Amino acid sequence: MGGNVSRGIRHSHRDGGSGPRSQAVKGGVAPGENKMPPRLELLLDMPTVHRDTQNKHAWNSEDRSLNIFVKDDDKLTFHRHPVAQSTDCIRAKVGYERGLHVFELSWSTRQRGTHAVVGVATQEAPLHSVGYQSLIGNNEHSWGWDLGRNKVYHDSKNQSGETYPRQLTQDETFVVPDKFLIVLDMDEGTLSFVVEGQFLGVAHRGLRGKKVYPIVSAVWGHCEITMKYLGGLDPEPLPLMDLCRRVIRQQVGRPNIDQGRLDDLNLPKAIRDYLEYKDRR
Repeated sequence: MGGNVSRGIRHSHRDGGSGPRSQAVKGGVAPGENKMPPRLELLLDMPTVHRDTQNKHAWNSEDRSLNIFVKDDDKLTFHRHPVAQSTDCIRAKVGYERGLHVFELSWSTRQRGTHAVVGVATQEAPLHSVGYQSLIGNNEHSWGWDLGRNKVYHDSKNQSGETYPRQLTQDETFVVPDKFLIVLDMDEGTLSFVVEGQFLGVAHRGLRGKKVYPIVSAVWGHCEITMKYLGGLDPEPLPLMDLCRRVIRQQVGRPNIDQGRLDDLNLPKAIRDYLEYKDRR
């Protein structure tokens, strides 16, 4: 997968300003960056699930702060009322105990405010607090990534947060774009994130054996946040046919596939359809 974390990194200067990294590393995995796990690569190469499946994995209108509502015309998006001195959360409908799952989160950088946190939580995690805080990760029932502070938190009342992405130095900040991916691997018990095709590495471990729900904590009035379930993989080994399809698609290249270059291979239609995932549509 292409992309480079360094494109979103800014250096802090003594005068309080900021400037871009002098030179971005191009291609491959730069020093200190993380290689994307093969199963995640495979999942991201698959077609996105249908809208009805996305709705089943969307925000839960019955499991939210009262200052939040799920939009009637878009069940994947919630809206937060402009309530001052309040931190508000909403959980997803589905709790996950097994499998690899990926979600696309859309959260405008202009609607994040002082405390914008995304992560996972059990049913016991609180959904509201008075004042502004990083509510996800401040207790033993939730694990969060504070997008503005570049910190990951779990039980922060008893332990300090850690820098994430972990390759950031003290004079760097990472600007998380409007869209990024949440990667929940309940077989490994990890929570990770992908930004612009770059796997940022594991943010949290220790989730195995728990049942956790995607969750967001927001403070910005009238902010709207969309979560789209992209798909999942069960923990069982993948069929040989699926692995062969992945290798062929890697060799051909996604841009060539999108341009219809599979036709140049002169393959039988059944095989070509399989390589294009038409068996899943």
